[in-house]
Amino acid sequence: MKRNTSVNNSLHKKCFISRLGRDLYKNKLMYLMVLPALLFYFIFAYKPMYGAIIAFKDYSPSLGIEGSPWVGLKHIEEFFKSFYFDRTIKNTIVISLASIFIGFPMPIIFALLINELRNKKFAKCVQTVSYVPHFISIVVVCGMIKQFTLDTGLINDIIAFFGGTRVSMLNDPDYFVPIYTLSNIWQGMGWQSIIYLAALTSVDSSLYEAAEVDGASRLRQVFTVTLPAIAPTIVTMFLLKIGNILNVGYEKIILLYNPATYETADVVSSYVYRQGLLEFNWSYSAAIGLFNSAINLVLLISANYLSKKVADTSLW
Repeated sequence: MKRNTSVNNSLHKKCFISRLGRDLYKNKLMYLMVLPALLFYFIFAYKPMYGAIIAFKDYSPSLGIEGSPWVGLKHIEEFFKSFYFDRTIKNTIVISLASIFIGFPMPIIFALLINELRNKKFAKCVQTVSYVPHFISIVVVCGMIKQFTLDTGLINDIIAFFGGTRVSMLNDPDYFVPIYTLSNIWQGMGWQSIIYLAALTSVDSSLYEAAEVDGASRLRQVFTVTLPAIAPTIVTMFLLKIGNILNVGYEKIILLYNPATYETADVVSSYVYRQGLLEFNWSYSAAIGLFNSAINLVLLISANYLSKKVADTSLW
């Protein structure tokens, strides 16, 4: 019996290899097209994962990754006990939640408004203009923000015109989160709306006609036809946002913050940047980054599980 099983397994393997070989030969051009993408992810995404083991070592460039001594969870424990743990986690969560609850609905609302425009030429013009901020360099965007938020800048001119008090906003911790969130919305709203506009094109027009026959207003049609139709897309994008709740990009943070605003601006990624590239604590910064990624993975899996149970929509 065992001999027959092993023979069958061997035959299955040979058949699979044979089918794979024929498929590779038949679709060789297709596989060649995919090859650059596979190489890119292997070289820049999967191969560097080997270096993550320095999070569990006391890494020294002179000893190399293999020669550096193992220290286990020492660096993660140090992060838990440090003053920066509470501050960076709190700031990261606050900025992420602000981006989710304020920033996430904006592309959806914008896409719905564009979809309702009757003049298609005007709609395309608005779409094109809304994409422009996405292509502006983050350095240029941050330079603009700094100029506009100076005590002599445009925003303060407007505030002063209405009788308000001028303030250097980027030197005040209370203003950092609103500035970061609103500038993110301005920069990404148009670009992020593309996926929702694409989803709106697949909504059956007969549903609108039926709703109109039933006496539904344009606003009512949005809530009864449009939003339910694109709900799977919205849920998918929301799950991806939840999975990145602790991944606040450090580029914009480090270009805008300063020691005066560390209280509300310093997040996990900016702290990792300072520890790894400025203070050369490579193992410590790698451990914090690994911890951050692990928490994001847990959040993504949890959110996906709840979405599958409640809304019957999930990533997998």
